[in-house]
Amino acid sequence: MIVVRALEFDILRDGGKMNRFVTHVAVALVAVGATVMVTRSQQAATTQRYPQFDNEDVKVWRSVIYPNQPLTMHRHEHPRVIVALKGGTMKIAEDSGKSEEHPWETGHAYWLPANPPGTQHADVNEGTEPIEVMVVELEKEK
Repeated sequence: MIVVRALEFDILRDGGKMNRFVTHVAVALVAVGATVMVTRSQQAATTQRYPQFDNEDVKVWRSVIYPNQPLTMHRHEHPRVIVALKGGTMKIAEDSGKSEEHPWETGHAYWLPANPPGTQHADVNEGTEPIEVMVVELEKEK
């Protein structure tokens, strides 16, 4: 508060020179703040899995798959239902080099079988908006 009042007094006393200085400082601070916000939003924009429920019968998680942020190679030992909370087209890229696209419409549910033994895949959102799904994996099924 004291620093602000002293600054106000200097601005009034110097005929506007300080006013220009304060304006430049304010613009610089806004630019720095915007850079920090962009950096934080870029850091937050990585594909994430949020556990929802887990017991011996079922495992449920919500995934947000951001554009150009593929999931690492993995496999599913059990079949699962995918419910698209925010749809899009997901590319499933297998470690063999084969890939297929799955269009998922918002509000629709899709069945995905367990992955064949010895295979892995990566999920890739090649769109421009995040895809958000709820996954319900049946732990006792093969």
